[in-house]
Amino acid sequence: MSMSRALDPQPAATADTASSVRGLPTGASPTRGIGQPMAPVFTAVAVMILTVLAITFARSADMVAALWGSGGVAVAVWLRTSRGPLYDLCFGGLVACGVAAGNLLAGNSTSTTLMFTVANMADIYLAVLLARRFAPTLNLASVEGCSRFLISAAVVAPIPAAIGVGAMLHWMNGASFMETAQTWWFGHALSIAVISSFGLAITRRELVRFRAPARAIEAVVLLGLLAFANVLIFGMQSLPISFVTLPLLLLIAVRLRLLGVTAALVIISLLAIGGSMMGHGPYAVAFQGADRATMAQLLVLFGYLPILLVAALLEERDRLADRARAGQVRAERASAAKSRLLANVAHEIKSPVGGIIGIGDLWRAGQLGPVTPTQTEMADMLVKTARQVEALAHDLLDVARAESGAVKVELRPTDVPGVLDDVRRATVLRPEAQGVRIEVVSEGDGLVALADSQRLVQVVGNLTSNAVKYGGAGGIVILRASRIHDGVRIEVIDRGPGLTVDKQTQLFEPFNRLGLERSTVEGHGIGLALAKRLVELQGGSIGVTSAPGEGATFWVELPTA
Repeated sequence: MSMSRALDPQPAATADTASSVRGLPTGASPTRGIGQPMAPVFTAVAVMILTVLAITFARSADMVAALWGSGGVAVAVWLRTSRGPLYDLCFGGLVACGVAAGNLLAGNSTSTTLMFTVANMADIYLAVLLARRFAPTLNLASVEGCSRFLISAAVVAPIPAAIGVGAMLHWMNGASFMETAQTWWFGHALSIAVISSFGLAITRRELVRFRAPARAIEAVVLLGLLAFANVLIFGMQSLPISFVTLPLLLLIAVRLRLLGVTAALVIISLLAIGGSMMGHGPYAVAFQGADRATMAQLLVLFGYLPILLVAALLEERDRLADRARAGQVRAERASAAKSRLLANVAHEIKSPVGGIIGIGDLWRAGQLGPVTPTQTEMADMLVKTARQVEALAHDLLDVARAESGAVKVELRPTDVPGVLDDVRRATVLRPEAQGVRIEVVSEGDGLVALADSQRLVQVVGNLTSNAVKYGGAGGIVILRASRIHDGVRIEVIDRGPGLTVDKQTQLFEPFNRLGLERSTVEGHGIGLALAKRLVELQGGSIGVTSAPGEGATFWVELPTA
């Protein structure tokens, strides 16, 4: 039994509306919480007009309305302009007057008008209440915010009124409870999901996108194509080209984002549901009466409305991308400032330290006067400490230059075994290398890498020095060169205590000594960070393989010359 036969013509026509919505009322502000004083009055007038149009159109189609537009407009404006309990009371009262006036102007009886006014206000108020509770930010530009609004305001809010109206009409004239409740719920849920979403999507951020003439023209063209296609599908022609709607809707989501999709859904809802009620479109032949409108409602709700979540996902991605770009700019500025600071500090340290080393050498050599053995020892300690500070200044300067891109590398064929042998000879002369055997192993011939020989010596020397200092307890350090698929691999192997996985992830962080700051092993924690920068500048990669108790293998891979 269709709804047009089950219900009395007058009350049946008040269930929902298929009227068009031309936008938010004049008083609605594009920013939440800033309402114009006349917004409730304009909203009440709009609700009254939409109610009259809905009932009139439904009666002309000899069935119930399937899209209650006045409810969607009222919910959107109420949420956007609310300013407190007194405002809510006035707004709700004026909207109720608009609904009642629309019913009376459409010819409904006083009792019928009262029943449907109460039911409609229950829908609207509950939708506003649930939206405030579960989607307080009204941010449809995120998947979570959009889902919360749709579920709470569109899906849940119309249920009580649908049940009440279905039971009341079943008691009054024997109308089918299920069909009445279903028609009411579908119409109000669709109105809030489509029309209210469109109203909430009109924000300054969205409107700014369409200030550019090219973007505005693009929006007009895409929405015009969508409207034209749906006129052909659900109009007098009833052409079987419904498959073009979804690609157009997806294209609108990609190009016009949230505001474009909500506007497109309004257009589709009006044309699809209105055309189906008038007996046009793909459902006119297979279905009769209210079933045609129900199928159009299902098409919009489950076929096209999910695209709103796609648009919300794209909006969320855009916002996160903007944040990431802003964060990257801030990080780059901070890094540049840090590099300048390091360079300035290192430069300022070098000159006075050089003077201290010179004075210490003169003092130790007795050129400043007779010295005692104790003074000689103190002079040695002074020179040694000053040279450590000088080495730190050089490393800081190199790090700053590498991070700022000021370090230039000259890539040319470099004999890797020769580099390893040079590093070995230099390292064995250091005091910390006493008692440690350093071996060079070359696996294969033609181990020539495309690298900067001076910088490569600096990198391998740094790795070898660390292996002697931290892994020298094993008694041996091996420098090995071998060929890999498309390059040369250099390994610095020690038999020391090894490294845990957590420490391996922190190795190449500047100034991180992995908790050894208070140990007797000298260092500043910037050597590996500098080595990583220099290897990357040469087009290579660096890493470590280690396990506790099994030593460590630091490796560098460079392209073959």
